[in-house]
Amino acid sequence: MSQNPRRFTSGAHAWFREADCSVDDFATLIDTSREAHARPRFAAAIEQAIPVYDCEALRPVVADASRRLELLAEWADVLLDGAGVFVLKRAYADTSAIDDATAIFESIIRSERKAGGRADHFAKAGANDRIWNAQEKLCLAAPEVFVRYFANPILMAAAEAWLGPGYQMTSQVNVVRPGGEAQQAHRDFHLGFLTVDEAQRFPAHVHSMSALLTLQGAVAHSDMPVDSGPTKLLPFSQRYPQGYVAWRRADFREYFESHYAQLPLQKGDAIFFSPALFHAAGSNRTRDVQRMANLLQVSSAYGRAMESLDRTRMCNAVFPALRAMRAQQRIGATEAAAVIASCAEGYAFPTNLDRNPPVGGLAPASQQQIFATALDEHWSDEKFAEALRDLEARNATH
Repeated sequence: MSQNPRRFTSGAHAWFREADCSVDDFATLIDTSREAHARPRFAAAIEQAIPVYDCEALRPVVADASRRLELLAEWADVLLDGAGVFVLKRAYADTSAIDDATAIFESIIRSERKAGGRADHFAKAGANDRIWNAQEKLCLAAPEVFVRYFANPILMAAAEAWLGPGYQMTSQVNVVRPGGEAQQAHRDFHLGFLTVDEAQRFPAHVHSMSALLTLQGAVAHSDMPVDSGPTKLLPFSQRYPQGYVAWRRADFREYFESHYAQLPLQKGDAIFFSPALFHAAGSNRTRDVQRMANLLQVSSAYGRAMESLDRTRMCNAVFPALRAMRAQQRIGATEAAAVIASCAEGYAFPTNLDRNPPVGGLAPASQQQIFATALDEHWSDEKFAEALRDLEARNATH
């Protein structure tokens, strides 16, 4: 296999072309990558080339500052140069928060069904139930459930392993009913949502950068035997540089269907993978399993999130519940930080620097920093809401 990706070159720039992609090079890259990678240190097992972690063993690691960095470095290596995906067994030690969130999501689904169907990308409209912007909808419908759901240091660690701090969490709930058909193999946000013609207009280095801006994940809200169609994954496929222009080709999809891995999940498990990994939801061949997952799309502070959320509204909704639960010592500081990271804006820019200049640093305070201060200092709901209104006014363009 050639060591250099095939490109159309002109001057200092290079572009990938769908016609130049080679499924033989793709297969060779995957085969040699499998042979070169041993089991990561913290993994409990390797199943179908995918590292599987036992979160009961990882919780003390995540809580230890130095060992946490070692684990995060391992996860980053898995996502970048390893299998491109890892599974977290028992990411939720207590699944009651998942059950309560499921009840809220099912109520939202019933309400939205009455209002009409929801279109889906990579699957036929009506082939499943999907809640767009489930993050904000859960937060506003049941703030305490939201707090309990995202008070999860394991999820926070996975996001920071790939994106660092200041990440932005969005999610979409997907329910695949019995008989629901599989998706076609694809890559995801950002370039994965473009047509091949559009993707080919981006230079090669942007194809590499795109996968570094987001992290794909899913939390299992039900047990998912293989027959119910958990996500099909092609380990090491994220390493193919031209993948964002190749995945629509029939020969690449045929290779995917002949070589994918598919692991069963249990309620409370989580999975994270590079958006550049070739993947597809499987067919639900069961008679009675309603496969529900909360699909997490985590974006870098320096990228664009998939959905626009009213984070001020979310913060105002969550703050009283989070403050009360902290006062009752029902959750700790780390869990509270995970909730704030899943709710508030983590990046101070863009802003109006005339009205909102940096004070004591290179950037103004972000919404997350204001939220943390308000929680630490026991602000009233009114004082917190006023601070957020003031921030919005200072961020406004006029």
